Amino acid sequence: MQGFPNIFLVGPMGAGKSTIGRLLAAELQRDFLDSDHAIQARCGADIPWIFDIEGEAGFREREVAMVDELTGLSEIVLATGGGAVMNEANRRALRERGTVVYLYTTVEQQLRRTAKDRNRPLLRNKDPEAVLRGLFELRDPLYRATADLVVRTDRRGPRTVVNDILKRVERLVDPLQAKV
Repeated sequence: MQGFPNIFLVGPMGAGKSTIGRLLAAELQRDFLDSDHAIQARCGADIPWIFDIEGEAGFREREVAMVDELTGLSEIVLATGGGAVMNEANRRALRERGTVVYLYTTVEQQLRRTAKDRNRPLLRNKDPEAVLRGLFELRDPLYRATADLVVRTDRRGPRTVVNDILKRVERLVDPLQAKV
């Protein structure tokens, strides 16, 4: 769709950023990019390996460079990693270069969606629920401060969420033409 800004999806792991991002990009006839996947492609290694070798700090350095690069592109839908908002440079790049949508989900939903995923380095411990609750408390205010829109994903199908995002972004772009 012409006139739509870049759309950047933020939110915790398991919120549906990749699934919703792909559908949203298809609807808008845009490229879909995922900052975590782009980091993996550039490094030739998966994220758990990067965490093991470079630690979280090393991964976050790579993430800042990748978010800066990807947000500089035009006509894209970008899904960021769950921790991207921890860095002020990332928050600034996201806010200044597109419309930021926070895909909000509960910790309970995150647990269901990530239970069998072994590609989540921060959840490789004995109490993933405690980790997710701690991350939520730390990151939720940053997601909200960065986002132009907050969209709930719990108990909603991806298509419903995509339609909600499209309507709400349209209102931001041209409030006089948007149908309520």
